[in-house]
Amino acid sequence: MPSTMTPNEVFKFKAFDIIQDHCTMKVNTDGVMLGAWSDVCGKKKALDIGTGTGVIALMLAQKSEDLDVVGIDIDSDSCRQAEINAKQSKFKDQVEIKEISLQAFALGSTPMYDLIISNPPFFTGGTFSSNENKANVRHTIKLSHIDLLQSVKKLLHHDGHFDVVLPYLEGLRFVEMAGKYDLYLHRMTEVRSRSDRNIERLLLRFGLLQMPNPIQDSLIVYFGDTKQYTEEFTILTKAFYLNM
Repeated sequence: MPSTMTPNEVFKFKAFDIIQDHCTMKVNTDGVMLGAWSDVCGKKKALDIGTGTGVIALMLAQKSEDLDVVGIDIDSDSCRQAEINAKQSKFKDQVEIKEISLQAFALGSTPMYDLIISNPPFFTGGTFSSNENKANVRHTIKLSHIDLLQSVKKLLHHDGHFDVVLPYLEGLRFVEMAGKYDLYLHRMTEVRSRSDRNIERLLLRFGLLQMPNPIQDSLIVYFGDTKQYTEEFTILTKAFYLNM
């Protein structure tokens, strides 16, 4: 669900701006949806894996002044722009950007995070499409779902949670895989772009504690055949999108 904006434009949110002309991963609906959906209540330390422009890190900081956020990425240009975006915002004291792989970060990090979040590149196996950005390919190869889950298990506080957005089928496989690393589904939100479409994305929340009955709900982005956002999507994102 990519954004319709021109990649080189500054993406203006209500509380901050995102410069992204040199970022590999641009602002997109998936990331904004995930950041808005994530629950920061009672959280103190958050980790944004693959921070890109820094948009999710800034959204989390906006949602709670008590939350400190570390955003990590392996792409140098993205890290520089994420750092600029953070420093130019009123949340600069809450957000720290680091250029480092998740694997290296997990090896060298001692703090435990009560919120970990990621909008990862999509790759389920086989071959990449011919138009796949080469930097995206490198990033995805270096961060498999196994590496992601192993690192999250190491870094997650015992009562924290891990939020991620994935395409539908990939998300179902991810839920099965997560259980092997003692990460258990707490909530699944099925996302459709329109009510008559198939499920396109899954918003997933995991924790280290098993829940006998995970929350399952749904979200529709657009009303009918228009580009008008549904009431539920508007309520979810209105604190962030400029024209809501």
